[in-house]
Formats: sequence, C-alpha cells, structure tokens
Amino acid sequence: MPEKDPTNYQLLTYLWVVGLSAWGGVVSFIRKIKRGEARAFNFIELIGEICTSAFAGIITFYLCESAGFTGVMTAAFVGISGHMGSRAISMMEKYFSNKFNISKEN
Repeated sequence: MPEKDPTNYQLLTYLWVVGLSAWGGVVSFIRKIKRGEARAFNFIELIGEICTSAFAGIITFYLCESAGFTGVMTAAFVGISGHMGSRAISMMEKYFSNKFNISKEN
C-alpha cells in the first residue's frame, strides 16, 4: 500500500468526511438558534459554521488516519469535531502548542 498522504485519498472519502463534519456544523447551528445565539435566517453565519466544521472534520480525519483508527471510530470523531467546529480547532491548537512547547504571541 502506498504511503498515506492527502493526495492518495479518493474523492468519495473526502465527500463523506466533509459531508459528515458539515452536517455536524448544521446541527451546531440549529442548537445555537434554539439557544437564541443565532438568527434562523442568518445564512452567512450558517455558511461560516459549515466551513469551520468541514475544516475541523478534515483535520480530525487526518489525525485519525495517522493514529490508525478504524473507519467507524474515525467517522465518529469527524462528526463530533464537525459539531464542535471552532472549539475543536482551539483544542487541537492548545494540544499541539503544549506538545511542541510553542508559546502564543498574543
């Protein structure tokens, strides 16, 4: 089997990763509406939520692949990180900053 890298995955793999994580972003947006934190017809915020969730899902997919997780476990983590969106990205940033002793300059 060739070495895993982002260019070796099929389009179908990326479609399910982006789809599942974006779905998590939609669910997160719906929860924000129910809590009164977002307006129901704010499409710009919805698109931002979906894009952030898709990015978090792709990064999570790469981390799961690197760790050798099963497909089902990877799908679960991708969905959860998609729902978490920017919180998942912040958690990953904090983890890797601590792991590699990177200080923030803000």
